[in-house]
Amino acid sequence: MIMLVFSAVLFLFGEATALNNGVGLTPPMGFKFYNYYTHTVTQEIVKDSANILVARGLDRLGYKYINVDDCWAGRRASNGSIVPDLAAFPDLPGLIDYVHSIGLKFGIYSDAGEKTFYGRPGSLNHEISDANSYAMWSVDYLKYDNYDNLPFTRYAVMRDALNKTGHPIFYSISNFGKIDSVPIVANSWRTSKDEIDFWDTMVSKADANNEWWKLAKPGAWNDPGMLEVGIAEMTITEYKAHFSLWALMKAPLIIGCEISNMRDEIFRIITNPEVIAVNQDKLGAQGFKLKLDGDKELWGCPLDDGAVAALFLNRGNETASFKIQWSDLFLENNVTTAAVRDLWGHQNLGAFDGTLYAVAPSHGVAMFRITPVN
Repeated sequence: MIMLVFSAVLFLFGEATALNNGVGLTPPMGFKFYNYYTHTVTQEIVKDSANILVARGLDRLGYKYINVDDCWAGRRASNGSIVPDLAAFPDLPGLIDYVHSIGLKFGIYSDAGEKTFYGRPGSLNHEISDANSYAMWSVDYLKYDNYDNLPFTRYAVMRDALNKTGHPIFYSISNFGKIDSVPIVANSWRTSKDEIDFWDTMVSKADANNEWWKLAKPGAWNDPGMLEVGIAEMTITEYKAHFSLWALMKAPLIIGCEISNMRDEIFRIITNPEVIAVNQDKLGAQGFKLKLDGDKELWGCPLDDGAVAALFLNRGNETASFKIQWSDLFLENNVTTAAVRDLWGHQNLGAFDGTLYAVAPSHGVAMFRITPVN
């Protein structure tokens, strides 16, 4: 069991070093096309999806990034500069301008090797040229893969190229769980391999991400992978647990399901403003496991206003209860009474003296904001 008072946790987080490029002070939120469209995304699809994101009000909740994954690039010009696939993206700069005009940000993809996963041009030995193109187009986000498993130093080459442009670009690396000096190289880094929409896989990704909680801080985020909420294979209860864990861990909240025909119950999960507020809390302290009891786990993190976010995760096959004690959380020893708000029930539960009994269904969560009142 880990029990740390608030000040000690702040000291630990303060020791993490972040890439100082001025972006990503809270985890990025947005939509990525890969899960639904893979390599078939086009300029028209991107524009339509951006319009839908705004029309449904997702941008007002913080979902600002529209991220294109593999297959936007077509070839290299004679001078080595990257040229979009003009069949799919006939006017990429114009598309980016449009995305910006409706208040969103634009993300793009490349690879540290010669080729991407789908065989499009990678950035190896073209880092400066590509970074200059991204800056010229006013790209806001770069996802950078490494399917050839090149040395980790290749990530730093692109970091330096991006920084030299003077244009702020959120730098997300897909290092697939190889954690090695990542906070000074990127704004976010993968702590596990690509997503599979199953309960066991989702919680294993949370477990892997939990191991690196001390690295996270504003501008530097552990990334367990995009949201699988609404893809197909998990239950609504499991999706709610998934979203809650990602939010508490300060993971990037990048929607992976198709947003044009999203089910209402899925929409309600990804638009819970109180859970999103935990993710976007400006303190930037990643939530992590505090107490274990078989299939029952208590997770938590301190928040900027002195409150605590607490999450009871029930990994078991039956409904279960859990005794949350203030001594298990990031509360000073003199705190006896705290106000509790249920973040999924959207209701104040009242003031509690030292203890809260939480109940969660099988594969579900109970999530609270706990605020000292004395």
